[in-house]
Amino acid sequence: MKTYNELFQNAQHPLLIPFFVIGDPNPQQSLHLIKAAIDAGADILELGIPFSDPIADGPTIQAADIRALNAGMNCDAAFDLIRQVKAYKDIPIGLLMYYNLIVHYGTDAFYRDAANAGVNSVLIADLSIDDAPEVVQHIQTNNLDTVFMVTPNTHPQRRRQIAQLCTGFVYTVSVMGVTGARNTLSQQIQPLIADLKSETQAPVCVGFGVSQPDHARQLALDGADGVIVGSALVKLIEQHLDNPNAAQDAITKLITDLKIALAT
Repeated sequence: MKTYNELFQNAQHPLLIPFFVIGDPNPQQSLHLIKAAIDAGADILELGIPFSDPIADGPTIQAADIRALNAGMNCDAAFDLIRQVKAYKDIPIGLLMYYNLIVHYGTDAFYRDAANAGVNSVLIADLSIDDAPEVVQHIQTNNLDTVFMVTPNTHPQRRRQIAQLCTGFVYTVSVMGVTGARNTLSQQIQPLIADLKSETQAPVCVGFGVSQPDHARQLALDGADGVIVGSALVKLIEQHLDNPNAAQDAITKLITDLKIALAT
């Protein structure tokens, strides 16, 4: 299975990490859209298992969660879809999700089944770093990578503590608030990237609010090792619910444009 380390070590430019809610707008179409993203040049995938109360997410991803849940998506179905993605291409996959789902599934079983499906990491948006030992043991047992979040208001000492626990990459939140496309990047992100690059050998990947090729280009100049784009892609799905082909074309175009921006 391809690892984060393999990709980041050999990268000639920052990696593109698109985010999708698994099962949005339905399992079959979700798989087609994820495959389109891979074909357009996605380097890593970040996938969310839908949850009814995604407190770190804005309206766009909340709506995608509802669509996926209404289409019958759950953890077992998500693992099945991930296996289909991995059969299509051996691309690293990180899950971004909420702790309630893991606890309800059974923590031991969840990490075992995630690893067996081909998942590389599991980031829990609502798990404090103080409670990280609850899951790190399961991550290590199943040979997964650790990914945790750092935000612009994380205290420097705590930021270093979080970064030291990351073996996959540091998920660097670019803005205060929830997920959602923004028109401009925060002025806080460049110094945050610089601080992290001086404190850890782990790749620094930036998400939340990143939605345009110009954002990707700026983050590359700022030193990011990866760029995570979610709400902008999920919004395209929402805008083309009645035309799956148009959704696929729009996602392909945005990912192509983002890839070009990261390479220039």
